Amino acid sequence: MALKITAKQKQTLLENDQEYYLDHRPVVKIFNPAGAATWLLTSMDPHGVAYGLCDLGMGSPELGSVSVHELAEVKGPLGIGLEVDRFFTADKTISQYAAAARASGSIAA
Repeated sequence: MALKITAKQKQTLLENDQEYYLDHRPVVKIFNPAGAATWLLTSMDPHGVAYGLCDLGMGSPELGSVSVHELAEVKGPLGIGLEVDRFFTADKTISQYAAAARASGSIAA
């Protein structure tokens, strides 16, 4: 099952990868509807390796890389996969989200 990342979001993720050194705003929020895991992604290379803020719901969110293809394969305890938050619009840069997440122990977006 594929995550429903729009063509525009994918284009922005790929463009941001060309300027990976900038402090971008997250483009996509992916979450587990049956759990606490959340990912805020800012960029992605052509192979589907994305960069962003990853929070597995264990109190220690961190910046890092994740495979979008692997996220698309995740099935939670209810047998449903991860979802893209269609209504998410970033109001901070990824470093600002990371600082807030480290302070609180989770992503609040």
